[in-house]
Amino acid sequence: MDPLSDVLSLLRPCSHITAGLDAGGAWAIRFEEMGSRIKCYVVTHGGCWLSVDGAGDAVRLDTGDCFVLASGRPFVLAGDLDAPAATPQEVFGDKARHGGVATWNGGGDVFLTGSRFTVEGDHAAMLLNALPPIIHLHTASDRAAMRWSIERMTEELRDGRPGAVMMAEHLSHMMLLQALRLHLPHGGGRPAGWYAGLADPQIAMALSVIHAEPARRWTLAAVASEVGMSRSAFASRFRDQVGETPIAYLARWRMILAGDRLTRSSDTLAQIARKLGYESENAFNTAFKRIMGVSPRRYSKGKPALSRC
Repeated sequence: MDPLSDVLSLLRPCSHITAGLDAGGAWAIRFEEMGSRIKCYVVTHGGCWLSVDGAGDAVRLDTGDCFVLASGRPFVLAGDLDAPAATPQEVFGDKARHGGVATWNGGGDVFLTGSRFTVEGDHAAMLLNALPPIIHLHTASDRAAMRWSIERMTEELRDGRPGAVMMAEHLSHMMLLQALRLHLPHGGGRPAGWYAGLADPQIAMALSVIHAEPARRWTLAAVASEVGMSRSAFASRFRDQVGETPIAYLARWRMILAGDRLTRSSDTLAQIARKLGYESENAFNTAFKRIMGVSPRRYSKGKPALSRC
């Protein structure tokens, strides 16, 4: 798989809340810390404000705009930022849990639809921290690319036909992936990390070859050759975009894969070590403890097998 698909597969985003909000008048809702969760919403009618703690000025959202929040920071959605803020529990109640539409303050002025995703594993924060605090899609081309998914999602939530909840959940996964993909060329506000690297064609190619063959004995020169760059120019650009050296990224990616296999497979440590390019279990153990902070055995004993949603 490509790096974006790889990362999302490891995060295993599960849509546990897929719902709509129909709000009117002067309203505001404050969402407290989300932890390892991703929110992906679209404004299908009207407009409102989004204010994320620590992310600068509030962002205006208009019809067709999509936003993704992956930092876990508290945020406010509002028709009027000065209005007293309600809690999500007050607004949504059981509606969100059952894939319905919540009407607040009379409704009629703005309609939003989307999902909250939970993600799995200790590596979730490591991977999510590479995403910007706010991903805001608002250009005409972005709106056009999202339109089909948005219209289908709105229809499923509105009509409540048989299978609507599952259909909405699948559509929400498509919307999340599409939003992440569309935001890549826009650049602004993106911290260094795997996601920033994907916006640079040559660094994205380097990430792709590393992800395609994580067990290969990659050297800096070998990866640079794969992307047609000199060793020094590649090393500098990779560090600028991703925030670490290619070899450090490779080692960390191997350990993220190892952690996933320790909790999801019956492979022995020796098998995992060999599949990830380590000649001995001892070498693998040393690398794992250095990067993950605990030994592989302690990691696997402390983590129950995770289940997919």
